[in-house]
Amino acid sequence: MDLPGTYSLVPRSPDEELTRDLLTGHPDDRHPDDRPSDDRPSDAGRSAEARPDLVVIAADAANLARNLYLIAEVRETGVRCVVALTMTDVAAARGIAIDVAALAAELGVPVVPVVPRRRQGLAGLAAAVRRELSADGPPRPFALQPGAAPGHPAAASAGPVATGPPHPAREADAPPPARTAEPLPLDSADRSPHEDSDAGLLRAEARYAWVHEVLAAVRTQRHGGAGHGRTLSDRVDRVLTSRWLGIPLFLGVMWLVFTATTTLAKPLQDGLEAFFDGPVAGAASGGLDALGAPDWLRGLLVDGVIGGVGQLLTFVPLMIIMFVLLAVLEDSGYMARAAFVVDRAMRRLGLPGRAFLPIIVGFGCNVPALAGLRILGNPRQRLLVGMIIPYVSCSARLTVYVLLAGVFFGSAAGTVVFAMYVVSILLVLTIGLLLRRTLFRELRGEALVLELPPYRLPTFRVVGTQTWLKLTGFLRTASGIIVATVTAVWLLSAIPAGAAPGTGFGAAPIEQSVFGATSRAVAPVFAPAGFGDWHAAAALGTGFVAKEAVVATVAQTYGARQPDDAGPAGDGGELGTRLRATFTASSGGHPLPAVLAFLVFLLAYTPCMTTIATQWHEMGRRMTLLSNGLQLAVAWLLAVGVFQIGRLWW
Repeated sequence: MDLPGTYSLVPRSPDEELTRDLLTGHPDDRHPDDRPSDDRPSDAGRSAEARPDLVVIAADAANLARNLYLIAEVRETGVRCVVALTMTDVAAARGIAIDVAALAAELGVPVVPVVPRRRQGLAGLAAAVRRELSADGPPRPFALQPGAAPGHPAAASAGPVATGPPHPAREADAPPPARTAEPLPLDSADRSPHEDSDAGLLRAEARYAWVHEVLAAVRTQRHGGAGHGRTLSDRVDRVLTSRWLGIPLFLGVMWLVFTATTTLAKPLQDGLEAFFDGPVAGAASGGLDALGAPDWLRGLLVDGVIGGVGQLLTFVPLMIIMFVLLAVLEDSGYMARAAFVVDRAMRRLGLPGRAFLPIIVGFGCNVPALAGLRILGNPRQRLLVGMIIPYVSCSARLTVYVLLAGVFFGSAAGTVVFAMYVVSILLVLTIGLLLRRTLFRELRGEALVLELPPYRLPTFRVVGTQTWLKLTGFLRTASGIIVATVTAVWLLSAIPAGAAPGTGFGAAPIEQSVFGATSRAVAPVFAPAGFGDWHAAAALGTGFVAKEAVVATVAQTYGARQPDDAGPAGDGGELGTRLRATFTASSGGHPLPAVLAFLVFLLAYTPCMTTIATQWHEMGRRMTLLSNGLQLAVAWLLAVGVFQIGRLWW
C-alpha cells in the first residue's frame, strides 16, 4: 500500500490523517501520556490487525535531515521499518557521503541505498523487506533522546505515538548548531491541538537533537563539493523561477508543447482517419451485407460505433505526443518549478498555495483532482478549490479543441489550443478570486511547501511508463463512455420525432428524430453566442455526460465518414466542410468568433457527470448545485461576450 506522503505524523490534512491512523492504529494524535486515564485506548482498541506489518520509508540522501524526524516518529510506533535511501547519486554529486552501515546502526533498522530511476538496489530492498517480515520477535526498540541506548528509560518515556511536527524547511544540511536541540516553534498552525504540554515540547526537542546527532555520525561533506556552492539547478532556477521571467517562460514552454503536439500529430491523424473511414468501415459494411444484417444494425455499427469511436481514436497520436512532452518536462524537474512560479501568482490573488497541486492534476482529469482536495487541511479551502477545479481544462476537452482549431484555424491550431489553456488558468484565478471575495472571505492564503528536485535528463523508462499509464487511463475511460453514448445517440436518432409517413424506426433523417428535435429545442439558447444550431447543441448535450463523447457525437450527427470527399490536408475533409457551413450559417457569416465562443463554452461548463458525482461526494449537495449553476452561467456569458465582441472584427 502506497501511503500519502508526509513530513510528520502530526496531520495537517485528511491524507496525512490517513497515514497517521494506519501507522499508529488509532485516530487520536495525542500522546498516550497526555490523555486522561479514561480516554486512553485499550490494546484491543488500537486495532493492531489494521496496522501494516512493515513500513518502507523513502529517505532522500541529499536532504536527509528532512526525513529523519519522520523516521523517528515511525520508529516510535513500534512498526517494523526498512529505510530506502534514495537520491544517493544526487548526494554524491553534491559531495555528500552517507555511511549506510552507521545510519542503519543509528536507526536500528535496515537501510538500503537505491536509485529507482536506474532500477539499482531494488533487489536488495526487496530482500531486506523479506528478511524483516520473516524475523522472529518484536522490532528492535528505539531510543528517542540523544545518547540513550535501546532499553534506556529515556526510550521508554518517548511513548509509541509521535506528536511533534517536523520543520523540514529548516534544512540541516549545514553543520549542526551549537545547541543540543532546536526549540519547537510555538505557532499554533504548526502544532497539534493537544500539544501544549511540556512533555510534547520536550519530545520534539529531543527528536531535533537526535536528528543532528545522527547527521553528525553518518554524513560527511567533501569540501569544495557541489553542496558548498551554487549547483547547476540553483543557477538555472534563478532564471526559470524569476519573479519577472518565470511566468512568461512557463507560458512559452506550454505554447511550444501544444504547437509541437498539433503539428506532429496531424499526418498521423490523417492516416488513421483514412484507415477507419476506408478499410475498417468498408470491411464492416461488407461483412454485415454478407450476413444479411438489417439496416438498423448496419447503421448502429458502421455509422455509430465505428464512426464515433474511430473519430476519437484518430486523436491517439496527439495524446501520445502531448503526454510524452509533458512527461519529459516532469521528469526533467521543470514541472515542479512551474508549480512554484504559478503558485506565487495564485497567492497574490489570495488562493491557498497547496491548492495548486490538485489543480495541476486537473489538467489530466478533474475527477482525481477533486479527490486530491484531501491534501488541504481546511474544509473551507477544499470547498473553494473544489469549485474552481472544473474550470481546469482536462485532456478530454483537448480532442475537441484540436478538431475545431484544425478545421477553422489551420496552421495556427496549436496557438488556439494553447490559448484555451491560458483561458483556463485565467478562469481558475478569476473565479477563485471572485469566490474568495464573496463566499470565502475568512480564508487566508498559505504558502506552498514544495521540494524542487534537481534538473536531470529524462529517462525513457519513466517517460514511457507515465505516457502509457495516462494514455491507457484515458482510453479505458473514454471507450466505455463513447460506446454507451454513441449507442444512446443512435437509438434516439433512429426514433422519429413525429408520425410522418415513411419515417419508421431507423428511417427518419437524424434532424427529424427525437435526438434532433430535442437538440433543435435547446439550440436557440446558444443563438446569442453564434452557434445556435442543433448540431452544436447535440454535441454539448452529450458533452455534459462526458467530454470524450463530443467528437464522436459531431461525427455521428453529420454522418461524415466518406474518405472520397476528403479535401486538402488540414481542411478536415467532409466533416470540416460541414462544420464550417454550420458555424457560418448560425453566426450570420462570422464563423471564427462563433467557434471560439463554442470552445470557451465547452471549457467553462460542466466537465462531465463523473465530476458532478465526485463533487457531490467531496463537497455535498448544496455546494455542488451552486458550483454547476455558476459554471453554466459563466460559460454562457463568456461565450456570448466572445462572439458579440469578436464579430466586430471577424
